[in-house]
Amino acid sequence: MSRAGEKLKNIREQLGLSQKQLAKKLGVAESFINEVEMGRKILNESFMNKLSKLAGKDINDISMSIEEDADMEVADVKPSIMKTHKVSSSNKDLPEINDVWSNALSSVLKTVPMYKYDLKQTVGSRQLPVVSNKIEGHSVDKVLFLEIEEDDMIGFRMAKGDIAFAHLTHEAPNNAICLVEYNSERAIRQIKKLDSNKVLLISNKGSIRTETAYTKDINVIAVLDRVEIKL
Repeated sequence: MSRAGEKLKNIREQLGLSQKQLAKKLGVAESFINEVEMGRKILNESFMNKLSKLAGKDINDISMSIEEDADMEVADVKPSIMKTHKVSSSNKDLPEINDVWSNALSSVLKTVPMYKYDLKQTVGSRQLPVVSNKIEGHSVDKVLFLEIEEDDMIGFRMAKGDIAFAHLTHEAPNNAICLVEYNSERAIRQIKKLDSNKVLLISNKGSIRTETAYTKDINVIAVLDRVEIKL
């Protein structure tokens, strides 16, 4: 049990409440209270403020556990982090404190790199929430952003300069839009399976264009999940 979990349990017992009763009063799941007391979940500022109000005293000295919190909203964590940075801005130990909070935040947010098609050098990054050690259902080490380099998929509402979220894989579902390598070139194409040996590579630069290729000659690099359209 962590220090935070032990304190939470002591306060709950002082109030004469079961985990279920405390969870109901604070508007969270009973399982969350249990996980906090076991030292597996985060106590953020919003939660501590609610607990302080219920207990009738300030308990914001409770230490925070640095574990992934898939059940709490990321937005609830941000105020606590912002407050810590503000208070510590004039402190000579700021770099060390920032490192601590960076480690804490890495349990909740992940910096996802952005690449061009060659995947050799990052051209930017975005932060996305981590839930159950996954980002949007994919392993955290398999996700990336791609900068669309051509207008050859404009018919699919993907224009040059748009940003696509994708996940690395060598297996593409039928009709998926993918980053592929074919004839020593990389491009975004929709893949339609014809049979076990052949696929149709579809592009749309104002009009649909198709090219038949053998599966063995196509290297699927990533599947695109969504696109951020540049207005």
